[in-house]
Amino acid sequence: MSTPQISFLKGHGTENDFVIVPDPDNTLDLPASVVARLCDRRAGIGGDGMLHVVRSEAHPEARAMAAEAEWFMDYRNADGSVAEMCGNGVRVFARYLQRAGHVSEGDLAVATRGGVKRVHLAKDGAVTVSMGRAELPGEGVTVTVDGRSWPARNVNMGNPHAVAFVEDLAHAGELRSVPPFSPESVYPDGVNIEFVVDRGPGHVAMRVHERGSGETRSCGTGACAVAVAAARRDGADPALTGAPATYTVDLPGGTLVITEHPDGGIDMTGPAVIVAEGVIDPAWLETMIG
Repeated sequence: MSTPQISFLKGHGTENDFVIVPDPDNTLDLPASVVARLCDRRAGIGGDGMLHVVRSEAHPEARAMAAEAEWFMDYRNADGSVAEMCGNGVRVFARYLQRAGHVSEGDLAVATRGGVKRVHLAKDGAVTVSMGRAELPGEGVTVTVDGRSWPARNVNMGNPHAVAFVEDLAHAGELRSVPPFSPESVYPDGVNIEFVVDRGPGHVAMRVHERGSGETRSCGTGACAVAVAAARRDGADPALTGAPATYTVDLPGGTLVITEHPDGGIDMTGPAVIVAEGVIDPAWLETMIG
């Protein structure tokens, strides 16, 4: 049996880039090895991850959310592993749905493994995602790079983060491999690790090692985790003050604006761009599957 022709698009949110594979009826077999090769920057299309676009009712993990969100973001890391959420990915996912004519400007809901996310597509091109609430587990870790160590705050945004405030972003090292942290038992399934410096009041900059992808140009859930950790460090808890806390977060690939509201909800606003579309060569894909 010949391999079917598969369409793809390429997009990014603050240079966190993704291979987008539309598959409304969930008919494609996309094992981790295929996803990893598609995301390979030399042997494939290249990306920090894959956005597998599926109708919620067609995917067993999203069927329960179908009444609330028509579309499910089946997100995969660059190594092919499954992830709960990707904040930049949700924005690009929404931009794809708009480009494909499935949605228009305004509000929509997207199902993810981290729950249903509310998205607003603005006329000026910005995309705002309601990222849900942050959880702040009590136990943190110590992160060590090149002989320097820092305490890292444990923040969960539907996926796990460890946020370390440092003096210089260069101290994070190369970030291709996972920075050592202890105790490892705090994150048995791995963790995204953010290194953060201050730029001014309500303004920080960060670098990140994303679990399963290495250093990326941007991480939306990571920016949210950083904003929450910075607010708590600065003595700001919107639930206690009754006032929103907003942080501008600079990443290597651009800038995101994160607002935590008194009810705990977190909004993330930033760009989302589709840059190309095409067709995966069936013969090449057959060698991957075979």
